[in-house]
Amino acid sequence: RFIAKPCAINLGIQDSGPHRAQPNAILEKVFTSITKSPDGKRLEGLSKQLDWDVRKIQRWFRHRRNQDKPTTLTKFCESMWRFTFYLCIFSYGIRFLWTAPWFWDTRQCWYNYPFQPLTSRLYYYYILELAFYWSLMFSQFTDIKRKDFLIMFVHHLATIGLITFSYMNNMVRVGTLVLCLHDASDFLLEAAKLANYAKYQRLCDAFFMLFGVVFIVTRLGIYPFWILNTTLFESWELIGPYPSWWLFNGLLVTLQVLHVIWSYLIIRTASKALVRGKVSKDDRSDVETSSEEEDVTSNSTKGIFSTSSNGSNRLNGHVASGQWTGE
Repeated sequence: RFIAKPCAINLGIQDSGPHRAQPNAILEKVFTSITKSPDGKRLEGLSKQLDWDVRKIQRWFRHRRNQDKPTTLTKFCESMWRFTFYLCIFSYGIRFLWTAPWFWDTRQCWYNYPFQPLTSRLYYYYILELAFYWSLMFSQFTDIKRKDFLIMFVHHLATIGLITFSYMNNMVRVGTLVLCLHDASDFLLEAAKLANYAKYQRLCDAFFMLFGVVFIVTRLGIYPFWILNTTLFESWELIGPYPSWWLFNGLLVTLQVLHVIWSYLIIRTASKALVRGKVSKDDRSDVETSSEEEDVTSNSTKGIFSTSSNGSNRLNGHVASGQWTGE
């Protein structure tokens, strides 16, 4: 309110929403009490009742659905908040872990387990991350629903479960590695969204490509060969098959499956960008265009985040073209 909004206004971002639908009592009643996406049979009936062309009615429903979507200014402010949080928490994590012995030798995560001290810096790192992911879990139900809603819901559940479980079992050392690794790419995604909302297309594309590289390297390279290696094999070797070994590693493997899905979506979006010369529209889009002509215009003038409602996202949530989120 006091920082992001003035920044957005200085960048020329207006607080104006999508084109509003023409007032019509009959269509409004259908929209609010029956369906927001009428089928062909209902469209034909409305066409006869109103003496409107079916295509015009379809366009009205598109405009009406888009009418309740958040404005670009709202999306910019939310992305700026997420960018600030991700950048600060990642910087804190790197600064904290740089001097931690288990950052350089993952076997240190299991020495003297479970009798490992919980320092105040480690405690606050965990509490901040847990609070943030709980906020994402709750806000997902109030935000605009997207195609990747289920994937992000599973992701938030797995993340909260891992943070809580590792804290309760004093597996905080390996937990900090997982948290820091996942924060490495999130702020780049939000930076790309900010650039897109401000209509800096080249900067947006550059940030997105950088995000894609960092995401794939960390999630498909470092995560399985560094994190999963220590939780699956080194822990078994050093402390044996502890009772919760299967649950803990099951949650970590679930995250890896989501990483693969999101990486595929990122690569697909990047491939489209190479063909079209810039990053394409987000396939998760919650905003619809009102006609085929508008579709063409949108694809030729807007970037991947032009129709994103809250960042989540969200790949919050994370991946372009299908979702990002975030962890």
